[in-house]
Amino acid sequence: MPPLPHPIPAAEERSHEILASIRRAFAEKGFDGASMQDLARAAGMSVGNFYRYFPSKAAIVQAMCGYDLSEIQGEFAEIQTSDKPMACLRERILNHFSEESLKDGQLWAEITAAAIRKPEIGEAARQMEETIISLLATIFAHATRRPPEEARTRYAGQAQMLIMLVKAMATRTAQFGPASPALAAQVVAVIDGILSEVSNDKAEG
Repeated sequence: MPPLPHPIPAAEERSHEILASIRRAFAEKGFDGASMQDLARAAGMSVGNFYRYFPSKAAIVQAMCGYDLSEIQGEFAEIQTSDKPMACLRERILNHFSEESLKDGQLWAEITAAAIRKPEIGEAARQMEETIISLLATIFAHATRRPPEEARTRYAGQAQMLIMLVKAMATRTAQFGPASPALAAQVVAVIDGILSEVSNDKAEG
């Protein structure tokens, strides 16, 4: 019998609930436009109680990065156990272009802009991207039969490009609405090209 998952501590679970309730307010009003009062109101809390969980807007963004990263790590855990990891990876990437997934585009556009002005937010975003690159490298290492460290160095550009495509599509959708079929086809073609390039670069022997 597999071990039972560790329960999420009550405080952490409550923090996740608060983050879910304030995402829309953050996205709609922007990093600078959304006051702590606005965010507390969106969470249905008093400002004083809200500060107990998040003492600053930077702390909120850092927590959002951590929360989203934990979900991404769960996705990669499933990809690694798949019979066809690269095909599963492709499917998960394309799922991020669904209408539901792209709803966070405005939020991440705001976070990206804030990261330029706020070093602590920039560091949280950088760490998140570095972790995703490492997760992608693990999949690439398995597909090419290369050591993980070699795969991380060898395919860093491909991993960064995949991340850029997902972020760019989310941001563009927030600005202009869903991509046209022509644009969507071009993005899929680029993704397929990257994944094919990696898959065909197997180690000799």
